[in-house]
Amino acid sequence: MGIKERQDRERLAVRQAIFEAARDLFVAEGYRNVSIRKIAERIEYSPAAIYSYFPSKDDIFYALAEEGFRRLDEKVRGALGHEDPIQEVRACWWAYYEFSKEQREFFQLMFVDRSVPQITEQWTGLAFVHQMLAFAASRIQRCIDARIFPATTNPEVAMHLIWGALTGPAVIGSGCRLAPGEDPDALARDILELVLAGLGAGSATTFLPCTAPPVLPDPSSIDKFSPGVRTDES
Repeated sequence: MGIKERQDRERLAVRQAIFEAARDLFVAEGYRNVSIRKIAERIEYSPAAIYSYFPSKDDIFYALAEEGFRRLDEKVRGALGHEDPIQEVRACWWAYYEFSKEQREFFQLMFVDRSVPQITEQWTGLAFVHQMLAFAASRIQRCIDARIFPATTNPEVAMHLIWGALTGPAVIGSGCRLAPGEDPDALARDILELVLAGLGAGSATTFLPCTAPPVLPDPSSIDKFSPGVRTDES
């Protein structure tokens, strides 16, 4: 192994340790109670060392959200491969719901929590968000092309309807808001089937999606190891 390869591997290991410490502290204490100093103490590094990877804790949580979308993308794409377009839509969105249970901390950070300013304020700037929503809409377009959904179906609207519908039971289930004995999986399954049936029947909708933003650069092309400039302690 060359020197550069070893250095890259070491930096990846430290970056992952920062991610895990920030995620665990976020779950235990909430965003506002997490600081660079606490993250550094958790992994036994100095705050200055953390700043060589991230300018602030906001940048850490923003990077965590991007990592979450990479994981979600991997989960959803693992559900591909069905010849029947509607079955593929069903499988991909069920993978989204399963992600909400398997990666609960990431799901909360990505879709629910509003305490992280950089994620909330720059949500529409997350390249992975647009890439995944466009991918989801393309799967629905296959159903339109196959005449499973009416030709008048707007794939962007349909995608938002399914997304909104499944996020409900995902949040309810993760928050333990159902009565004992009530199955959140059954609730999610029924909701998904009802939305798909409604789309197939051509149910009227009123939601208007915004015009798609310009294509953003692939996050994987950005140098993950560029050191930031230290700002104030967060």
